[in-house]
Amino acid sequence: MTDAVFLAAEAATVGPGASLLLDGPEGHHASVVRRLRVGEVIIVADGAGAAVRGPVTAVSKGRVEIEVTERLHRDVSPVRWTVAQALAKGDHADRALDLLTEVGVAEIVPWQAARCIVRWNGDRAEKSRAKWQAAVREATKQSRRFTVPAVAEPVGTAELAARVAEADLALILHEEATTPLAQVGLPESGEVLIIVGPEGGIDPAELQRLVEAGGVPVLISDGVLRTSTAGVVALAGCLNRPKL
Repeated sequence: MTDAVFLAAEAATVGPGASLLLDGPEGHHASVVRRLRVGEVIIVADGAGAAVRGPVTAVSKGRVEIEVTERLHRDVSPVRWTVAQALAKGDHADRALDLLTEVGVAEIVPWQAARCIVRWNGDRAEKSRAKWQAAVREATKQSRRFTVPAVAEPVGTAELAARVAEADLALILHEEATTPLAQVGLPESGEVLIIVGPEGGIDPAELQRLVEAGGVPVLISDGVLRTSTAGVVALAGCLNRPKL
C-alpha cells in the first residue's frame, strides 16, 4: 500500500530526527477521517515541492505527530505547464481540476470566456476560486504529488491575451485548427500555456485576439472533446513529446 500524503508548510524546514505535527484540518483528516494509527508511515509535503516521510508516533483527536526519517525529492520540470481553463459547470470543472493536477500542471487560470454559461461575479468569484483551490489541494494529495498547483485570479479574454504574449508558447485547443499538436515544437524550458475553451467553443473574436497575441491553434483529436478532458489530453500529449 502506498504511503498517504498530507500537506503542512513545516515539511519544508524539518529533517531526519525531527518531529512534525499535523493539526488543524489536516490533523482532523488524518486522525478522524483516515484514522491513522501509531506506526503507520506517511508522507507530509509542503505543497511547494518539499516532502518528508516518517512513522506516526502519536495520535489524538485532530492531531497526528510523526518522526521524520527521510526527506524526499522529485525533479522539477524546466517547463512550467499552465492551463487556462474556461469556467465550466459542476462536475465538468471538478473533473478538469482533478485530471490536470494528477498529470502535473503548475498553474490553472480560470478563464471567463464569452460563451461560458457559468459567471464568476462579485463575491461568487472569490468563493468559486477558493473551491477550485480546495479541489486541486485534495487532488494533489490523492495523486501523491508534492506541489499544489496555483489557481490564479480569474481572467477575461483581455487578461488572457496578455498571458499569451508573455508565455514562451501558447497553445489554443480548437476543433477547426489545421495543425496537429504533435507537429508543434515544444520549448526546453519556460512557460507553456494551454488554452481550453468552454463547452460552446471559443468565440471567433476571442480566438482572433488570442492568435494576434501569439497563440497557436492546435488540434488534439478528430472529435470534439469536453472542456473537462481537453486540457489533460493536451497536457499529456505535450509531456510525452520530445522537446526542441
